[in-house]
Formats: sequence, C-alpha cells, structure tokens
Amino acid sequence: MLIPEMDGIELPRELDYISTGEVDGVGTWRELPEDADLKGWRAVPRRALWELTGEISFAKANRLYAEMDWRKNSRFCGRCGTPMEDGEDNGRACPKCGYRIYPIISPAVIVAVERENRILLAHNSAFPSGRYSVLAGFVDLGESLEEALRREIREEVGIEISDIRYFDSQSWPFPRSLMVAFQARWASGEIEVDGKEIDSADWFASEDLPEIPGSVSVSRRLIDDFIKRNS
Repeated sequence: MLIPEMDGIELPRELDYISTGEVDGVGTWRELPEDADLKGWRAVPRRALWELTGEISFAKANRLYAEMDWRKNSRFCGRCGTPMEDGEDNGRACPKCGYRIYPIISPAVIVAVERENRILLAHNSAFPSGRYSVLAGFVDLGESLEEALRREIREEVGIEISDIRYFDSQSWPFPRSLMVAFQARWASGEIEVDGKEIDSADWFASEDLPEIPGSVSVSRRLIDDFIKRNS
C-alpha cells in the first residue's frame, strides 16, 4: 500500500486517498507497472495503516485493496472461461452464459472463553514467539456460527463450551474475512492442543497475561473487555 512520503511530518490521521478506481467515492486504486516512478510515496504494510493514519483510513484502504484483488482474480467466467464484464450491482457477469459473481467475503468466528475468572489464550504456530490470543477459525459450509465455534474450540484445544454470547464484529481484510466475535464459558474437558495449528494454550488471569495482539483487532477488544471485568 502506498502513502505520501512525509518524513519528519506527522501523517494526517484520516487519509482520503491511498493509491488510484473508486469505491463509494472514497479513495482510488490502481496496479502500478514495475518501472513506475514512486518518488514522493512510500510503501507500508496494510496492517500498519491503523497506527499511521487511523481506523477510518485503515478500513478505506483495505476495502480498496479487497476490491482490486477480487477484480484481478475474477477476470474470467468460472463456468465457460469467457472474460467477465462489470455489472451495475457491484458484481460481474459473463456475457456468454450469464453466470454472475459477487465479491467474496469469508466468515470467521473468534471467541473469548472464560473459566473461573481466567481467559483461554493460545499460541498459534504462525504467531511471533511469545504472543498469545483468543481462538478463531473459518466457518465451514453448512455450519452456523455457533457450530463453527464449538468445532474450532474442540479441534484446537479439546474442550467444550457453553453460554455463547455475541460480542462484536470486524471486517478483517487478511485476506477478506468478516470476523464475528463471541464470548463463551468453559463447559467441560481439559486443554489438549492439536499440535498443528495451536502449539500452546492455557488459562490466564487478568493480572498475569502473556504478550497479546495490538489494539487494531477485535481479538484485542475481547481481551480488553475481559481485563476490564476482572481487574
């Protein structure tokens, strides 16, 4: 993602542009050739935009990226291979067979499980060393959100949960997820990590937490809510 190069100057907290295609009149995008002149711009990871420019710009930029990425990967009809055309309803249509597609959003669930004033936190094998978070996973075909929660917790740490309550949601564009956050209670079983995706997990008190995710994510909001209620 490109932002204006302003070394020594504080970036505006809410950018109205990120790179150059419109989404609801906000910001633009374009793919740049390898020899593009990028003087006056600098590349930053999309995750860094929250801290650099604020929550609104983070959301704008990632929506633009998702739009660009989806259009780049949906140029041809999945049924007959004909080049797709843009529709009037944010989708794309095949002019030959009529097949229609729309931007892909992958639902995922994330949950803070509590047991006797402690929260379940786990280290995912993809995390930096020492960082723990609440558990999450994608929803499978045919599952409800609650079924997905129970399955993920059972598969990853071997326990059963109950008292599932909705907490919040967040568009999470890595790559294009909708995170639906819940809180739940431990029901039965003892922690037994799967050893593949999760390599360590435990129950933590609010005053004795390991390293946790930054404020950009709903996972952190779940943990902060636990701390607030149990400190």
